[in-house]
Amino acid sequence: MRLAYGVLHFRITTSYRCLHRRLQSTMPTTVNKTAHQFDKTRLDALLNRRFFYAPAFEIYGGVAGLYDYGPPGSALQANIISEWRKHFIVEEAMLELDTTIMTPSPVFETSGHVARFADWMVKDTKTGDVLRADHLVKIVLEARLAGNLEARGVAATAPQDDKDKKKKKKGAKAAAVALDDAVVREYETILAQLDNYTGPQLGELCHTHKIRNPDTDNEVGEPQQFNLMFTSSIGPTGQHPGYLRPETAQGHFLNFSRLLEYNNGRVPFASAQIGRSFRNEISPRAGLLRVREFTMAEIEHYVDPEEKDHDRFEEVRGVEICMLDRHVQESGSNQTVKMTVGEAVDKGIIANETLGYFVARIYQFLIKIGINPERLRFRQHMGNEMAHYATDCWDAEIHNSTGWTECVGCADRAAYDLSVHSAKTGHPLVVRQALKEPIVTEREAVEWNKKILGKTFKQDAGVIQKTVESLDEAALAKLKEQLVQGSAVITSQDGKEFQISPDILTIERKTFKQSIREFTPNVIEPSFGLGRILYTLLEHSFWSRESDVERGVLSIPPLVAPTKVLIVPLSARAEFDPLVQEVSSRLRRAGVFSRVDDSNTSIGKRYARNDELGTPYGITIDFASVQNRTMTLRERDTMDQRIGSMDDVIAAVTELVDGTIDWAEACQRLPAYDGVQAID
Repeated sequence: MRLAYGVLHFRITTSYRCLHRRLQSTMPTTVNKTAHQFDKTRLDALLNRRFFYAPAFEIYGGVAGLYDYGPPGSALQANIISEWRKHFIVEEAMLELDTTIMTPSPVFETSGHVARFADWMVKDTKTGDVLRADHLVKIVLEARLAGNLEARGVAATAPQDDKDKKKKKKGAKAAAVALDDAVVREYETILAQLDNYTGPQLGELCHTHKIRNPDTDNEVGEPQQFNLMFTSSIGPTGQHPGYLRPETAQGHFLNFSRLLEYNNGRVPFASAQIGRSFRNEISPRAGLLRVREFTMAEIEHYVDPEEKDHDRFEEVRGVEICMLDRHVQESGSNQTVKMTVGEAVDKGIIANETLGYFVARIYQFLIKIGINPERLRFRQHMGNEMAHYATDCWDAEIHNSTGWTECVGCADRAAYDLSVHSAKTGHPLVVRQALKEPIVTEREAVEWNKKILGKTFKQDAGVIQKTVESLDEAALAKLKEQLVQGSAVITSQDGKEFQISPDILTIERKTFKQSIREFTPNVIEPSFGLGRILYTLLEHSFWSRESDVERGVLSIPPLVAPTKVLIVPLSARAEFDPLVQEVSSRLRRAGVFSRVDDSNTSIGKRYARNDELGTPYGITIDFASVQNRTMTLRERDTMDQRIGSMDDVIAAVTELVDGTIDWAEACQRLPAYDGVQAID
């Protein structure tokens, strides 16, 4: 009786699936992912419902800019990090670090972060609400430009279902008002150069263009600098002031000597670190795109300042990227060009080969994990926005529903960090390199009679020594002539004059042989904001089925998908359990993360909700599977199904997840499933 029930259940189910397959056979083989316009409201609802991430401390009301990742979000982030480690740390043989988050204040005082790591903010003159100045200018001017298009009948408002409409705050959208062409050009020029404005210039823009708080329509005050670091203290009495790190970089630089020794004293080499960083953002309002606690992945590549070529540059010379250089922006335009990295380096647009190499590798990584290359550009920093430590910097910006967002920075930090920390601590953060051929030079050499110097000038002796030893070759030669004539007058930096006699100081020309070259290396730094990359990947992956807008899909690549395979037993009957356990166990041993969905809902609904989770493949186990050990394999985007033995299906799905074959190759191995399997 039990077997008869199972056969009947199987026949009913396979009849339904056969009909489903026949309907599918009439569908086009390609998937139309643009049948419905992108709807951020639907995406946000999906991410919330499936717990990719959620506001932290939500039941207490939450805190802006702090988020918790749920199971699929945590898995997605872990998979992105895993691929990042393979792509950079493993492939480039980098030295991995894990340094502390809590940092004593003197470190950031020396690095310049205490004085310069700040954004400009303005306050609503009536409510006291705080807004970031450059964001305010951008929001208001973009709204006015959108209103101009609407007034001219150029832009149409996208239709929305009533349930998706949200009440707009007063002033959140500019009225449909036509602007003069000259005003439009002025606004566009301002927006193109926005990152290059200083605080006072942003304030002037607010006055000139009557920019107000869009939420209240109130005027805003003058821009003020706000340091983004979280302050803290170390020790029970707080005797050691400190900060939560806003980046992982300083931990690299302070360990440079140890890293250099570990690398046998050779450059170039790179250190890498993945860890948490903290920035007290002024007004975090864009979900994961602007948060106060986040995961960074940073690389510090140490290179000889006189030799910034890269020995693997030819491998990436032909990589074509979309570029927006500083000169175009400063002219008031956002016009991008496509150019190979090799051409950009040859023309001096990208400063050197090592910087260009990492720009190309960043591009390759982002494309590999699923970022749309048509929505990715590299923007060069303009003069005023350049970080205090950088000589050249390119941001990998990814387009999303809020516009272009910086997700990766790639900067040439020169020798700034190592130099300032060395000067502050007295610890030499330098490379000593044996020369193949010694360098023989002649130069004027200073010799002191320190006993007479100290007795004569006492506390000023050190100042005199420092003043003389800082003179260049021509000045030393002039001073030597004066001493030959009897005495010389030396003027220190603070204007004091000292008369020096030949018995205190002698200057002679000597020959020097240099066998060791000592230099402070330059640093090329790629810095990744993993939360921003994760969110933009979700946006780029989201679409709705052409036949049903409510059926959302996340086409996350198998490489980083939270769950690789869904195992779907057709029935919850006991005879299915051994086969389900065997399939799960074999996938685990193959390193393929899978989940079993044995809920009572229909197989279609089970697959639909896992399409929302981005699960790329599904294995269906039915009554024929129990008897014949055959299974069907489903592909997420096309919903195409293939059939084969357990061994063949598991082998195919393992290679699909590893990336050694694609779906087209899997289809050559496994025949199409027509919805019918024979059982005794």
